Amino acid sequence: MRIDLGSTPRYCDGMNRRSFVQMGMAGMASWGLPQLWQAREASAAGGDSVAKKTSVILIWLDGGPGHMDLYDMKPEAPAEYRGLWNPIRTNVSGMEITELFPRQARCADKFSLVRSLHHNNGDHFTAGHYMLTGRGGASGADTQGKYPFIGSIATRSTGARQPGMPANVAVPYAMSIGLRPGYFGANYVGAAYNPFETEGDPNAAKFAVQNMQLPGGMTVSRLDDRAALARSVDRMRRDVETRGMVESMDRFDRQALELVTGTAARQAFDISLEDPRVRDQYGRHSWGQSVLLARRLVEAGSTFVTVHFGGWDHHWDLKAGMERYLPMVDSAVSALFEDLSQRGLSDDVLVVLCGEFSRTPRMNDGGNGGAPMSMGTPGRDHWGNAMFCLLGGGGVQGGRIVGSTNRLGEVPQDRPIKPSDIHHTMFHLLGVDPNISFLNHSGRPVPSLEPGAVIQELL
Repeated sequence: MRIDLGSTPRYCDGMNRRSFVQMGMAGMASWGLPQLWQAREASAAGGDSVAKKTSVILIWLDGGPGHMDLYDMKPEAPAEYRGLWNPIRTNVSGMEITELFPRQARCADKFSLVRSLHHNNGDHFTAGHYMLTGRGGASGADTQGKYPFIGSIATRSTGARQPGMPANVAVPYAMSIGLRPGYFGANYVGAAYNPFETEGDPNAAKFAVQNMQLPGGMTVSRLDDRAALARSVDRMRRDVETRGMVESMDRFDRQALELVTGTAARQAFDISLEDPRVRDQYGRHSWGQSVLLARRLVEAGSTFVTVHFGGWDHHWDLKAGMERYLPMVDSAVSALFEDLSQRGLSDDVLVVLCGEFSRTPRMNDGGNGGAPMSMGTPGRDHWGNAMFCLLGGGGVQGGRIVGSTNRLGEVPQDRPIKPSDIHHTMFHLLGVDPNISFLNHSGRPVPSLEPGAVIQELL
C-alpha cells in the first residue's frame, strides 16, 4: 500500500518519483493498485491520440536454433560454416531463407527479419533471461528469474483486449530452458500476471484446457451464490478500505469467475470448433495446432500469447533435428500469416519468432567429444554474438531486412540490435509505456524496460 506524501528530490539513480510509505511484505505493491488504472489509460494511448488494440503472438524456440540454418544463410562461406542446406528465394527481392521453409518463402512479404540481434552470451539461462525479461542476472549457476517477463509487464498495463479473456496465455505451457514458468514468470509485478497455461496437446483428439470447467455437482447459479456470499463477507473491510486495494484484488476473482462462467474464453479455447481445413493448413502436429490456438485467443481478446516450441539444442546430428522441426515451423508460421491476413487481423496481431540465442557459425565434427560423426551429422554449439528475430504484423512492415552479419555469420556487420530494442518495438506497437516502473521485492522502483530504441525500419 502507498501513501502519497508529495514530491521529493531526484534519487541517486536519476529517477523522479513520488515519496511513499511502504507497509506489509516487500512486493505488496505488485498487487493491483488503483494507480494501475491510470497507467493503463496512459499505456493504451501509447503516446498517440488513438488507443492501441494490438496483441502479440510470441513463438518461442526454446533451446535456440542457428541463424545460418534458418533465416541468415551464407552460401558463399566455407562448407563448415554454410551448413547442410541451400537458400531459396522468397517473394521478396533480395531475401533468401532455408530451402526447408518453402511456404514461408511464398509469404515473406508478410514478415521482416532482424539479422543483427545479439547479446553476446552463450549460457542458456542468461540468454533466455535477456530475451524474455530484457535483463541479465540469471545463469547456469543461478537459474532463478530476477525480473518479470515482458509479456507480464505489458499485460499488467493493458489488461485483456476483450473482457472475459485472460490477458497473458502460454500454449501449452510457460517454460524457458526447462524452468516453468521460468523467465515467463511475472516475478515482482505479481503472480496474478503469470501466463495462464493451457497445458495438454492442442493436437490431441480430446484436448481440453485445465481449470475451465466447473467442479462436479457445481452449477453456474451455485457458483454465483458463492461469489455473492464472498462479497457480503468482504463488505466490512470494503467499507473501511479507502484506497481501493480490496477492489483491485477482487478484480482477479472476477476474472477467474468470468473464465469459468462466461462463454468467450471457453469458446476461444475450444479448438475443435475450428474449420478442419484451417487446422490442416497449420499442420496436424502439436506446434501447428498450438499456433492456431494462439490465433483463436488473440482474435477473442487475449493480449499476449506465447507458444512453446522446445528441443532446439542441437550440438550434434543437426540434419535429423532440422529436417524434423523446420517443416513444422514452416507450416505453422506461414499458415498464421496467411490466416491473419484473410481474417483482416494483420494490423492487429504482432507475430514474433525467436529463441534465447543462436548456434555457432562454424559447425563441430559431430562427435560430441568422441570420434568425428559418431553422434550423427555435425552440430552447432551455443552462440549469442549473432542471432535472428522474425517479426510481422501489428504495425511491422513485411519484406524488410534489418542489419546483417559478417561473411561468416559471426557478429553483426551493420545495425546491431539488442534484445531491449526488440522489446521497445513490441511495447510501442502494443501501446505500452516503457517508462512505467514497478517495485521489486526490495521496494525499489525498476523501469519496465532497459534503455533501448524502437526499430524504426520495421514500422
